[in-house]
Amino acid sequence: MRINRFKLTMELMRQDMTQKQLAEKAGVSRVTVNGIKSGRSCSDEVGKKIARALGVDVTEIID
Repeated sequence: MRINRFKLTMELMRQDMTQKQLAEKAGVSRVTVNGIKSGRSCSDEVGKKIARALGVDVTEIID
């Protein structure tokens, strides 16, 4: 799954959330979140965890 970096960044800003906070809330490592923000793809499971942590549907943050 490829999460859209721009959409992720905008959602983090909208929620005033750091990458570290997102990682903790999603139950993934900060390195994973950083990689996704850098354009790396992730598993469907990780994508769903991130969307859930942000309180959005996964379709709102993917390409």
